[in-house]
Amino acid sequence: MIKVMQYGEGNFLRTFVDAYFHTLNEEGGDYGVYIVKPIMFGTLERFEKQNNLYNIVLRGVEDEKTVEKVYKIRSLKDVIDPFTTADKYYALAKDAELKIIVSNTTEAGICYNETDDIEGFEKITYPAKLTKFLYERFNAGLGGVYLMPVELIDNNADELKKCVDKYIELWNLPAAFKKWNDENNYYCNTLVDRIVSGYPRDEETKKHLEELIGEKDELVSIGEPFGLWAVENKGNIADYIKEGVHNIEVVLTNDIKYYKKRKVRVLNGSHTNLVPAGLMLGAETVYDCMKDEKLCAFVETTLTNEINPFVSDDIAATTVFAESIKSRFLNPYLNHQLISISLNSISKWRARVLPSFKDYYQANGKIAPNLTIGFSYLMALYSKIEKNGDKYEVKLANRTVEIKDDQPYLDYFAAKKSIGGFMSDEKIWGEDLTKYCGFYDAVNANVAAILRGEVLL
Repeated sequence: MIKVMQYGEGNFLRTFVDAYFHTLNEEGGDYGVYIVKPIMFGTLERFEKQNNLYNIVLRGVEDEKTVEKVYKIRSLKDVIDPFTTADKYYALAKDAELKIIVSNTTEAGICYNETDDIEGFEKITYPAKLTKFLYERFNAGLGGVYLMPVELIDNNADELKKCVDKYIELWNLPAAFKKWNDENNYYCNTLVDRIVSGYPRDEETKKHLEELIGEKDELVSIGEPFGLWAVENKGNIADYIKEGVHNIEVVLTNDIKYYKKRKVRVLNGSHTNLVPAGLMLGAETVYDCMKDEKLCAFVETTLTNEINPFVSDDIAATTVFAESIKSRFLNPYLNHQLISISLNSISKWRARVLPSFKDYYQANGKIAPNLTIGFSYLMALYSKIEKNGDKYEVKLANRTVEIKDDQPYLDYFAAKKSIGGFMSDEKIWGEDLTKYCGFYDAVNANVAAILRGEVLL
């Protein structure tokens, strides 16, 4: 068996990675996924209750026809809570059949903390936990593995390895271990693309899916039919990761940057730029936005004028991808909640939108109008934050929503501090955003107009 250790039990990994390995098994492969719970929060009770069996439903439009495809996922062999069963966790490190490690610990998960203690576990970072795991494997005299993080940051595997190298140095681990890590483990940068809305929220959909599946499933997850996994081609990875369409399309490539840039800017950038405006104008889902004439036009003109031209020299190819994105946004089944996409909006804007904004500014000598409007709606949304107990809430015209982001950002806006001060903070953005001529003035004026109830679209 080819064993896969998976850091993270969330909907995306189960609807993407686990579905891929399940399909390979259906095609004659022998893969087993072992989920590791990455944080103390949460329970694995649902997995235990269902014997690690669950369904995914891919819902969407194909050839102008609505489709609902059910896949009974059987690739998951075990779920491990390393906080309570460390022996099972480290047993995997000493298992010769383990060949692949996949992770999705959010965009902030791949990080280094110099206070992490090698004797600790609960409060140390994922890369620190991984370093301890790999050290166990090294001490067991085993070969390396293929590490395929799917966290949505640039050069995700390279950044993960940098963190591991820092922990090896911090903890004064043997030079032989560092050499083993450098020469035997393959850190493969990846790009993933499938919109997953996860477990249904409304009772009507829950009932429909239960009838469709034929059983009650507390782990059922909804995704779109489209799926792409671009993986950096290193070592003998082709022996374990099969190219072609296997529920998702898999590409082994030496040019991961193109796929990454295209997806992050076109799909994720569009999401991030749209969400605050959609929330402020009363929409609840991406589909709601695309059915609204003004919001849909906002997405289309932003893509055409401010994002597509700066992805690659082949604008035509990017335009084709952007057209597919719009049709995916119009998928009526996904129920992709804007408030879910809004999680960690500040870091998302920096990673997903700011690069397009900078390219437009450099090419045209002025700020990008629609990206500026999107950022203005973000600042307007955050400027309405009120602290309510442990929650940070915003009262919209049609409902009250909870905003989730890094604590310092939430506290900053709850304290009603200035937008200009936030925009100029280089620790937040990596640079002073007010240096872009006219940007602060436009945002300041736009936010005032939005808070007066004006619509900028």
